[in-house]
Amino acid sequence: MRKLYLPSVLLLAAALLLPGCGASKSADCASPTVFCVGLVTEVGGLADHSYNQATWDGVRQAKAAGLADWIASIESVDVRDYAQNIDTFASAGYDVIVTVGPDLGDATRAAATSYPNLYFIGMDQSEPTDQIPLPNLVGISFPQDQIGFLAGAAAALMTRTGRVGAVCVSQQWTPILSYARGFQAGVAYIDPKVSATVVFHDEVSLDKTFSDPEWGTATANTLIDQGADVIFGVGGTTGSQALVAAAERGAYAIGADTDQYDSLPVAAPRLLTSALMDIAPAVSSLIGSARTAQANQTLFPAGNYTGQAVLAPFHDLDASVPAAVKSRLARLSRDLLSGAVKTGVVGTSP
Repeated sequence: MRKLYLPSVLLLAAALLLPGCGASKSADCASPTVFCVGLVTEVGGLADHSYNQATWDGVRQAKAAGLADWIASIESVDVRDYAQNIDTFASAGYDVIVTVGPDLGDATRAAATSYPNLYFIGMDQSEPTDQIPLPNLVGISFPQDQIGFLAGAAAALMTRTGRVGAVCVSQQWTPILSYARGFQAGVAYIDPKVSATVVFHDEVSLDKTFSDPEWGTATANTLIDQGADVIFGVGGTTGSQALVAAAERGAYAIGADTDQYDSLPVAAPRLLTSALMDIAPAVSSLIGSARTAQANQTLFPAGNYTGQAVLAPFHDLDASVPAAVKSRLARLSRDLLSGAVKTGVVGTSP
């Protein structure tokens, strides 16, 4: 598959607006010698301590590994901007366009159809299995139920009060519901007597639910007042501020999606672990596949790519976690990957 060579008159204006583009002002992404990768975020921004940030880390890893010559990003501020943001990169001749979140799925598929000579990677997007996949589009998905399950298992193994909680953005987002159900299933798998309370933020618009740190803080404090000593925070700054609140109250905090030890230094001393998806390595690897496919005229791994759920290190709390707990969580992680243990999470309705 060859790059579509287009005039780069749009690129300068785009590059000046995009964060993280490097020191120079522009790149000739329409040139066959310059391999460019553009990232379009979902609402929430690059510094969301979640999918956007982890996906951008993967793009940067690809650049550091020599898999991309030029990288840039557009932070979407409104869901109505998704298609135009994707087209900004496509029109400028970018070789790979990475989009984040299921809400960008339709726009990503439409762009992949309109620009068959470019490659598209959809993070947290699943391609239809009853259709022939587009040869230039791959969707990356992760077993959110397993991520929540691992978080729930860690919480149940480390609680002293027998009460744990999860602060989640809206359950109208299917992945969030999977996290929450997985969390409750993981707690029950370890100890059915442990109480696991999940609170969803359904009182605001979907745009707002991921960026409401005040609600995240207040909800975590309420759960702690009710006896919870472990808090699982899920979703943008809403979830990350729940972790900060938990840490400030002396409870254990468990992050989601990425290892939040470095991104949340205030919470780090009480961050037990993060139940995460290996987003960055998956994104970087697929960018490499795109470059290889373009250079050698080989097939791109189109369709669906399934990543792995893992637990981050215990960092500052490593000495506080008993060896038996570490061993059990490591074994559980392996058993989930192999299929020896099932989460039992089914369906998508509340």
